[in-house]
Amino acid sequence: MSNPDPNHMSQDPFSREVTRLRKSFLEMNLYEGFELLIMLVLTGLIMVITTIATWHLTKEVWYLVMSSQIDASNMPAFQEVFGNIFTVIIALEFKSSLRISLSHSRDVVRVRTIVLIALLAVARKFIILDLHEVKPSEMLAFSAAVLALGVVYWLIREQDIRVATGKGELIAHSSVPSVKTDE
Repeated sequence: MSNPDPNHMSQDPFSREVTRLRKSFLEMNLYEGFELLIMLVLTGLIMVITTIATWHLTKEVWYLVMSSQIDASNMPAFQEVFGNIFTVIIALEFKSSLRISLSHSRDVVRVRTIVLIALLAVARKFIILDLHEVKPSEMLAFSAAVLALGVVYWLIREQDIRVATGKGELIAHSSVPSVKTDE
């Protein structure tokens, strides 16, 4: 067995991430460093918001269970709980997109992630909508938004697949040495 570097193995994941970010920060120009700093602040804020939203959701569900109000006939309670669940999911998706940007040193948060977050937000709105109060024009507008976001998401996904496939083919062709035979 090989003996791994003891300093590398003794560091916890948080320390390794701080070390990686510090090294990246030192290699960046002023604006890239500014972007990294903003991303870190946003990540911290989203973590706080997600924690608070999860705490409130937990208290809300606990109250519903303890007061025996959690049943299929209490539709407003279900709508509120699932709306709050979607709020936490949206916050987690924001955090995930920032984490990916930080870990891959990407300059921009991916458009596909933003469209996915928008889809989640509109889906959340559909869940908390009171069908007795909504106007048909509002329902049509929400439906058009979901359709448009879905088409954009599909187009971006297809483009990502084509780009990944193209890169894979380029890598496969460039990494396979051509062998000439004298026959």
